[in-house]
Amino acid sequence: MPVRTLEWVGDGLRLLDQTLLPTEETYVDCRDVETVARAIEGLVVRGAPAIGVAAAYGVAIGALTADGPEERRQAIARAIERLRRTRPTAVNLFWALDRMAAVASRSDDSELADGLVAEACEIERDDIRRCRAMGRHGAALLPDEATVLTHCNAGGLATAGWGTALGVFYAAAEMGKRVEVFADETRPLLQGARLTAWELAASGITVTVICDNMAAALMRSRKIHGVFVGADRIAANGDAANKIGTYGLAIIARRHGVPFHVVAPMSTVDVSLSDGARIPIEQRDGDEVRRGMGRQTVPDGARVWNPAFDVTPAELIAAIITEHGVARPPFEPTLREWAARG
Repeated sequence: MPVRTLEWVGDGLRLLDQTLLPTEETYVDCRDVETVARAIEGLVVRGAPAIGVAAAYGVAIGALTADGPEERRQAIARAIERLRRTRPTAVNLFWALDRMAAVASRSDDSELADGLVAEACEIERDDIRRCRAMGRHGAALLPDEATVLTHCNAGGLATAGWGTALGVFYAAAEMGKRVEVFADETRPLLQGARLTAWELAASGITVTVICDNMAAALMRSRKIHGVFVGADRIAANGDAANKIGTYGLAIIARRHGVPFHVVAPMSTVDVSLSDGARIPIEQRDGDEVRRGMGRQTVPDGARVWNPAFDVTPAELIAAIITEHGVARPPFEPTLREWAARG
């Protein structure tokens, strides 16, 4: 990664403000829980794994800024409750907060704050380890010269610094493979154009941006070896929630015989949900569509429907790649076995 997505700076969390990329590299210093929560809600930090890491550090900040044992435990409980309300779809958020709550419950008062900081740091290190493993598993599926397509941003900017779907491309490059990436712009907030293209280009990966509605024409005119996307929550049967537009891309890939891969850590797999119909879908502010390009593009009299995610049915997914390996349909037995490993 050309920059750090997030960094613990001793008494707070420093976040790269992703709302200003690719033209500005500005950092936000978070030294209270509310600043962390608003950074998650406002997409200063985004991507399921990165949200989980940021939330873990938010809990640690809550402990560090409280005085006295009883107040500290109350502050931790308030921090967890506030951070749980930030974004509903990415299960990594709740996974990380549950880890922090477990550490708090078993820690003595004297070691509580230090223990929470240490756990948040471990969640960050753990994310990088998992992402590198996923990258190796996914890269093995690519030929020595590959052309691929991705949607939204599932790279270092969406994680602690390596990436899920984009980590596959970074790992392939490390293996000496030549990878050309087509990146959907990803309406309405252009995470593909602003973020994916920025980090791939800065990392030396050949990248071409296309509008979301160009994917079908691309697959008809070019040999695409695979579509690789991340996920914010995967149900037990393999249904996967990802950035809005992913479902349509999966349909197009099936029509053109292009394998569609989902790359995500096991912290994204929610085996408590039998299928994707039970995944909560976040609804975002309509102004992201009305003024997503910096000026009003929707008339005042028109309503806006703005779901942040859609769910791709498992039947359209060729493989789910996690840190444990490559799962093929039917996904549920493998996902449940892997979930039991932790």
